[in-house]
Amino acid sequence: MIRFQCDYAEGAHPLILQKMAETNEEQTVGYGNDPYCERARKKIRTLCDAPEADVHFLVGGTQTNFTVIRSILRPHQGAVAANTGHINVHETGAVEATGHKVLPLPSEDGKITADQVREYYEAHWQDADHEHMVQPGMVYISHPTENGTLYSKEELKALYEVCQELGLPLFLDGARLGYGVMSEASELGLADIAAFTDVFYIGGTKVGALFGEAVVITNPALKKDFRYLIKQSGGMLAKGRLLGIQFDVLFTDDLYFRISDHADRLAMRLKEAFVKKGYALRYDSYTNQQFPILPDEHLEKLKEKYSFGFWERMDASRCVVRFCTSWATKEEAVEELIRDIEVL
Repeated sequence: MIRFQCDYAEGAHPLILQKMAETNEEQTVGYGNDPYCERARKKIRTLCDAPEADVHFLVGGTQTNFTVIRSILRPHQGAVAANTGHINVHETGAVEATGHKVLPLPSEDGKITADQVREYYEAHWQDADHEHMVQPGMVYISHPTENGTLYSKEELKALYEVCQELGLPLFLDGARLGYGVMSEASELGLADIAAFTDVFYIGGTKVGALFGEAVVITNPALKKDFRYLIKQSGGMLAKGRLLGIQFDVLFTDDLYFRISDHADRLAMRLKEAFVKKGYALRYDSYTNQQFPILPDEHLEKLKEKYSFGFWERMDASRCVVRFCTSWATKEEAVEELIRDIEVL
């Protein structure tokens, strides 16, 4: 079985495993206060052009999302997000379990706009019964989105400016950030994202690490006591150097960007093959996730050799499915899939 189901099916990049083995018997202080974490923090601050940013390392994406969100919101507040947003549909109510409601906005492509945020915010405060309703307290977006789509620089800047005006911190989920930054359609680098958000994270779990996410906090008001919340949320790894080592390696010699580019290039080859065959695409993704609409009989044929994700039923005879490449996807696997697509 050749797997295109997700971008976390493999372990970790060999250079990470090598470094972890080399340093295995070193003794360091714990909880992220070791030299490897500090070296990784410095590299991340430099890449983000954010020398004053706080950088924290957590284990997984869901844990990171609910830890950041609960650190920002007061008890009566919720997080505004796209209705397709990861925190709304794929985290088993993790944010709600912390006592905060997700406030979904309609979205066709996974993105939300500055106008939508303003309209929702103003509708809340203009409602005579607003004190009986969950108050919007922050905005959550992801880049790339759940649907593989990307924010333009203008879109992100407009969102940030509205959030600044309304007093709503903007949090960007970067679980697949490498695949977004390295996309041929990308307008945003790490420095742009740092400039136009209050807090974001750089995903490692889906981009070459065994596990780990690097939270970057640029808004000084959100920095205080964040480590307390990490600990309370079960996210403070005693052997914190395991996270620091991984991000130190990922941000040495542009490894993070090179392996992200690899996944994107292979995904574009798959996209071209699906389009050439005559299949429509549910979303116009330029990242490592592709969403072709395939007839049921063709899906059954592909299932004989390939693993991929069901997304939604389009009509009585066709489904939207997701094919996902990763930092470790082999070119020969993509070539084999393309050949099988051509003969469907």
